[in-house]
Amino acid sequence: MDVIFIIVTVFLLLNIALGLFRVWRGPTVADRLLTTQLFGTTGMAILLVLAGYLKELTLLNVAITFNVLAIILVICLFKVWKKKEGDTP
Repeated sequence: MDVIFIIVTVFLLLNIALGLFRVWRGPTVADRLLTTQLFGTTGMAILLVLAGYLKELTLLNVAITFNVLAIILVICLFKVWKKKEGDTP
């Protein structure tokens, strides 16, 4: 069972690494915005896997909070991006 948790965690960390590459190379600002959402979702998934492995229920609360903060961050970044383009939301 430990091997499954390790494989899933490594896969999720590889997702974050690929997301960092997309932030660095991303051809558009929209790609970078979607990558920030990927970071929040993947971070939440890593915390959920760790909560299952360590049997710590407090990590579930941290994961939910982390996901809500990631959603708020994407909304704020989107509003800033729209203001830079000159559009009024």
